[in-house]
Amino acid sequence: MVYGVLLFLMAVGLSVTMGLMGFVNLAHGAFAMLGGYIAATLMAKAGWPFLGTLPLVFLVVGLVGVLFERTLYRRLYGAGELDQVLFTIGLVFMAVAAATLVWGPLQQAVRLPPFLLERIKFGIDLPAYRLFLLVVGGVLTVVVVLGLERTRFGAQVRAAVDNPRMATGLGINVEVVFAVTFAIGSGLAGLGGALSVQILGLDPTFALKHLVYFLLVVSVGGLGSIPSTLGAAVLLGLCDVAGKYYVPQVGAFILYTVMVGILIWRPQGFKPAKRAR
Repeated sequence: MVYGVLLFLMAVGLSVTMGLMGFVNLAHGAFAMLGGYIAATLMAKAGWPFLGTLPLVFLVVGLVGVLFERTLYRRLYGAGELDQVLFTIGLVFMAVAAATLVWGPLQQAVRLPPFLLERIKFGIDLPAYRLFLLVVGGVLTVVVVLGLERTRFGAQVRAAVDNPRMATGLGINVEVVFAVTFAIGSGLAGLGGALSVQILGLDPTFALKHLVYFLLVVSVGGLGSIPSTLGAAVLLGLCDVAGKYYVPQVGAFILYTVMVGILIWRPQGFKPAKRAR
């Protein structure tokens, strides 16, 4: 479940940008990798506490996301999916090379605070850090869902995506809405990357290594649906870890078998189908 929550934190921004904005950003994993490297660097070089790095990671990676959106991505909003895929996958390879140059090819480590290294008993013996991740994932899920579905900004995002010209005519600054949406999605990816270092590890291939998992979560969850993305991430996390643990010979294939079965059953994923009005 913890693995699924980490996948959700890193993939939810991709679900939003692909589902609501229609932009195929395969470089999304690079933002998660950047968040992990920022946290590891602040702790190793500046002596920052682990929890103290998380707000800064969200802010810095969000600003980087805005920079990319304003200078590069906005030029591809009207382009085809193939152009978007080729461009963003090229950014992934550039990110891998840049991370290798700056931080080297070795795994990075983070030091958790002592209270997160303890073990807590709730019927079973569980590490405190994993319970912490479950709580963080639950809180962020509620915040994102309410932010997109119950706030004025969420309504502006949906309006800007459905009809940009009409939204502009109603006084909505579409460019600002898109920039903020990208910032939030990138910041969440960076936060997920920082939180995952202790469990998933961190090296320059991070963005490529987990890209397939991000796409699986988004495909099974359905584009633009936050609760469905969470459900898909937890299900795929359970299937992947359980398969590799109990049936290591074919563990990796169990995940893809489950994915194919779900998409045959529901081609739109877990996302609820729209009712005709």
